[in-house]
Amino acid sequence: MFGARNVGLFSLRRAAGLGQSRLRWCLGHALTSSTLHPKDQHSDDFSYTDALSVSQLKHFLDSAGIDYRDCYEKKELAERLHGARHSLTPSLRSELESCASGSQPRPDLTQKNRGDPLLQEERRTIEVFDRSAPSVVHITTSSLVQRQFSLDLSEIPLGTGSGFVWDRDGHVVTNFHVVQNAQRAKISMADNTMFEGKLVGAEPDKDLAVLRIDGLSPSRPIVPLAVGSSHGLRVGQKVFAIGNPFGLDQTLTTGVVSGVGRDVKGITGRTIRGVVQTDAAINPGNSGGPLLDSQGKLIGVNTMILSPSGASSGVGFAVPADTVRRVVNQIIRHGRVIKPSLGVNCAADQQARQLGLGGVLVLSVVPGSGADEAGLLGTSRSGWGEVTLGDEIVEVDGKKVESAEDILHVLELSEVGEEAKVVVRRKGRSETLSVKLQARAE
Repeated sequence: MFGARNVGLFSLRRAAGLGQSRLRWCLGHALTSSTLHPKDQHSDDFSYTDALSVSQLKHFLDSAGIDYRDCYEKKELAERLHGARHSLTPSLRSELESCASGSQPRPDLTQKNRGDPLLQEERRTIEVFDRSAPSVVHITTSSLVQRQFSLDLSEIPLGTGSGFVWDRDGHVVTNFHVVQNAQRAKISMADNTMFEGKLVGAEPDKDLAVLRIDGLSPSRPIVPLAVGSSHGLRVGQKVFAIGNPFGLDQTLTTGVVSGVGRDVKGITGRTIRGVVQTDAAINPGNSGGPLLDSQGKLIGVNTMILSPSGASSGVGFAVPADTVRRVVNQIIRHGRVIKPSLGVNCAADQQARQLGLGGVLVLSVVPGSGADEAGLLGTSRSGWGEVTLGDEIVEVDGKKVESAEDILHVLELSEVGEEAKVVVRRKGRSETLSVKLQARAE
């Protein structure tokens, strides 16, 4: 039987009266044109890669992810590309053919536009660092000591730490223990310009301090760090720490949120609640530096590590950003943190437990305080020595309290002048009192 092409040629011969030799020429030409030289034959043999320059060959090898470090000549590059022709994507093959034929402009082969070897995650990390690093500063502290038998003063270095720009007014946030006992603090910016730092105020219980850059010119712009929120942090989300460990400025370490809601003892012995735990490497010199989320926003201030040797052990802690925002804003506004108080003096927790109490025992009430006006009762002793226990505070603003520290933690989220709902147990009965909060006496 004849194929479709043979039938067509046979009909053509009958119609045109072609001779046998003419038929052989037509058949051979048709087979050669359609079978031996298909439209994309040049795509299969890749011989046209000879038309490309060495830079272009390297460009396409880079784009295809093909290693060519062992190639020394252009011929070897072409052979390497030819050998990997089946692994090229259709779009890359099309670009290659168009470029070789001259129908498409040659690609820009500058280093910037050659195949990007970075992963998307790496590019995001670089972007976070580039955006945040200008806001991170290096702090060095010292004290002035008068020499014996002389009026000369010597400047004795105390230590170094990190900090970050809080606002365009030149306020810098760091840890309290970075500037503790220091008489001078020098702030080195990311561009290595040096300024004197003046202490605005501190909150030792939260290990936070605020400095202000002295002599900052209005013509010199500074970049504040973006402040996020520590509320809603999830274990496992990526974090970045920028600081100056061991004096090595502008150092980036990465990790994840290892834990949330941790309670750790601060430098004063009081508990810092809601601390963020991370495995990002934090070493001496990182203190006071920012802990950032994947958007480059502040979620904590690196404050301490858990390590017998003093070096990073993969367990670091940061004061949560929500606490930092509240404390820093008060220090900038008032020079100190104004802490709300009920106006009571409480018994030690151990004494309350020895008496079989589960709440906080009121020893005395400050005259004229909110507690005094609300009618809270303190512990009293009669003329013949009989002791009458005062009120037992068991709940504040809907939160159960078992220690004086619990009360302080609840109240620090409130403002002076607000009213707190206090539930007390008095002579076996529960009563709810409304107490107006006043500033705690320092």
